[in-house]
Amino acid sequence: MKIIKTLIIGSGPAGYTAAIYAARADLKPIMYVGMEPGGQLTTTTEVDNFPGYPDGVDGPAMMVDLQKQAERFGTEVRTGYVSKVDFSTEEGGVHRVWVDEKTELKAKTVIISTGATAKYLGIESEQRLRGGGVSACAVCDGFFYKDQDVAIIGGGDTAAEEATYLANICNKVTMLVRKGEMRASKAMQHRVTNTKNIDLRYFSEVDEVLGDQVVEGLRIINNKTGGKEEIKITGLFIAIGHKPNTEIFLKQLEMDDGGYIITKGKTTKTNKPGVFASGDVQDKEYRQAVTAAGTGCMAALDAERYINSLK
Repeated sequence: MKIIKTLIIGSGPAGYTAAIYAARADLKPIMYVGMEPGGQLTTTTEVDNFPGYPDGVDGPAMMVDLQKQAERFGTEVRTGYVSKVDFSTEEGGVHRVWVDEKTELKAKTVIISTGATAKYLGIESEQRLRGGGVSACAVCDGFFYKDQDVAIIGGGDTAAEEATYLANICNKVTMLVRKGEMRASKAMQHRVTNTKNIDLRYFSEVDEVLGDQVVEGLRIINNKTGGKEEIKITGLFIAIGHKPNTEIFLKQLEMDDGGYIITKGKTTKTNKPGVFASGDVQDKEYRQAVTAAGTGCMAALDAERYINSLK
């Protein structure tokens, strides 16, 4: 069985950037795109904050561009889902990976770029209007709702931070918290309550997102009284957390309590020699396409240096 120099698992900005750098370093990378080729950006209609696109770019189109660039340098992009791994604990050891539960591969280095999945409420109207006013990233999409009325769901630090971010852009922000208190730190709670254009509502949940093609309003239900109310909004932001796609790496790699892969210092190195992690799979702070791409570059450079150290 031929041993692959660099195997890349996942195909978002981190994976494709890793592929570009690895290919240019003659690591002959092979990439498996996974269950959601292109990652979270394939569900984003407009990307307006990635350098190099002065007029913005459609998310799926951007992923096509990145794939073409990676392939131009020699990356082999394959369709398939990595279902099992067995990472060597020895320096210079060979890592074993299974694709679609049947095809076994061996690799000197593995770059993990499987990303994270935003948690949604799961109601039909929310899912139908994703990309039509429903978003899981205020920093990514908030700009499009400048001077408009929006709502945000969540009670943690991320929700509080995104609510105050939106308040600087939007006319009014209605913040819905399911319980009678926020989970956010006291400092973040004070920021929310001291922001005049944030309407903070406790014991509140989404009954339905209103609108046919785009978000036009929100029906809110008070889970304590059962009362319902409709408000007019043009954007709904879900901030109830993300789940890193790391299930297949359990008991193989060190992770934090949230399931994010732990990397060493300022590198992308994991606890297994020759295995590197980049993008949202190891970053729960920034979660931006440009930061994911940056760590993809780092992972390829780390992989190149690792292989060179074995010679």
